[in-house]
Amino acid sequence: MTAIDRLLGIMKTLRDPQKGCPWDREQTFTSIAPYTLEETYEVLDAISREDFDDLQGELGDLLFQVVFYAQMAQEEGRFDFEAVCQTISDKLERRHPHIFGDEKVTDSKEVLANWEAIKTRERAGKEQHSALDDIPRALPALMRAHKIQKRCSNVGFDWKTLGPVLDKVHEEIDEVMHEANQAVIDQQKLEEEIGDLLFATVNLSRHLGSKAETALQKANDKFERRFRQVEQIIVDQGLQMQEATLDQMEAAWQQIKARESV
Repeated sequence: MTAIDRLLGIMKTLRDPQKGCPWDREQTFTSIAPYTLEETYEVLDAISREDFDDLQGELGDLLFQVVFYAQMAQEEGRFDFEAVCQTISDKLERRHPHIFGDEKVTDSKEVLANWEAIKTRERAGKEQHSALDDIPRALPALMRAHKIQKRCSNVGFDWKTLGPVLDKVHEEIDEVMHEANQAVIDQQKLEEEIGDLLFATVNLSRHLGSKAETALQKANDKFERRFRQVEQIIVDQGLQMQEATLDQMEAAWQQIKARESV
């Protein structure tokens, strides 16, 4: 018995109507979806920590999610795990004609261009005629913004130079502050302007060759690392964070920044 056959057998047993696990039997596509997202982030976390022992287990957890969906689909007569494997195999061969066909490419840039052209034809075959069709709404907002902008750029709807991109960021900052300085603040309008600013910032990041989602994750990590050190410095001064003044915390923060820049 192969490892995947063993896993598929375990999943089938867990879902058995008579002998299966009550919790597993109760699950649906909708109820499992949040766990899939959680397992995906745990995979990404293990990669960011370069903990490959942990990554092995987390990838197993993510694979189990796929097996779970396939088992439920099989029970409903929709598809099974074999069909999932066949579908992705067909897609990979179709989207790599330079490997599995006669097409020639010289570099990864041409590979990506061909990939997008093939995806465009696939969307047309599904009656999806907008460049923005099939972008999942469930993507994290920064990631979705990047993908939307990239799709628009692929059809020529994009600035060619950095100047207008940066001007747009400044324009959106001004619009946010205009709403924030009203005598009576319209929170809905302010939120809309903040969203426009974030979207423009993602565009700037994309034009500079970075993904905003990744950049913000790194900024989160850096802030967390520094804040934990601030907490330690304050404790070493015999204080609790709630007792420390903002000036004391800022001094600790600057101390950490100076130490990191050496």
